[in-house]
Amino acid sequence: MKFTFYGHACFMVELKGKKILFDPFIRDNDLATGVNFEQIIVDYIFLSHGHEDHVADAFDIAMRNDATIVSNYEVATWFQKKGVKNTHPMNHGGSWNFDFGTAKFVNAVHSSMLPDGSYGGNAGGFVIESDTKNFYYSGDTALTMDMKLIPLTSKKLDFSILPIGDNFTMGAHEAVLAAEFVGTTKVVGVHFDTFGYIKINQSIAKEVFASKGKELILLNIGETIEL
Repeated sequence: MKFTFYGHACFMVELKGKKILFDPFIRDNDLATGVNFEQIIVDYIFLSHGHEDHVADAFDIAMRNDATIVSNYEVATWFQKKGVKNTHPMNHGGSWNFDFGTAKFVNAVHSSMLPDGSYGGNAGGFVIESDTKNFYYSGDTALTMDMKLIPLTSKKLDFSILPIGDNFTMGAHEAVLAAEFVGTTKVVGVHFDTFGYIKINQSIAKEVFASKGKELILLNIGETIEL
C-alpha cells in the first residue's frame, strides 16, 4: 500500500485503486511549500475533526476532484452546506463498507470547531480494514483507554498513524502506549514540528519507540513509502 505524507497530519493512502486523503492542511503549512497542491488527485477525504489545521484544504480538493468527504455528522454537514456534493456522515462506533474496504469511526479525546466558529461535533479517528491492509488513524487525541477496544472489535492492524507532537495531543511517550493498546509495532508519526508548540526531538521520539520494541516512522513532507 502506498503511503504519502503531506505534512502535519495530512497523508494519503492508495488502497484497492482508490486514493484516500486524510486531514488536508497543505497550503497554509509553511513546511509544505514543496507540495504541488494542484496535482493532488483523490477519491475520498477523511476528516478526523473540524480544526482548521485538519480541514483547511478539504473544500478545494473535494470540489476539484468531485471527491467524497467522510467525517462526523457535523463536519460532513458543514461541508455539504458549503457546496460539496458528495459527503458521508458518520458517528462514533459506526462502520460503513466503502469500495476500498470498511471504515469505522472511533473515539478520540480532543476538541473540535470548524474554521468559521461552527460547532464541529466530537473528534474521532478511523479504523480502515481491507482485503490487503488494516490500519488505525487516531486523529488528534490524548491517550485513552478506549484504544484497548480496537483489537477487540477490528481485524489485526498492520500499522497505526498517531500524533506525537505533544501539547495539543499525545507526545511520544503516550503514543507508544497507544500503539501497545491497539496492538501495532509500526507507527507513522504525525502532528509534529509544524509550529512552535509541537516541535520535537525526532531522535528522542524514535528512541522512545525503539525502547519498547516498536518502530516510529517519520517521513519527509512529500515522501511516499510502501507499507
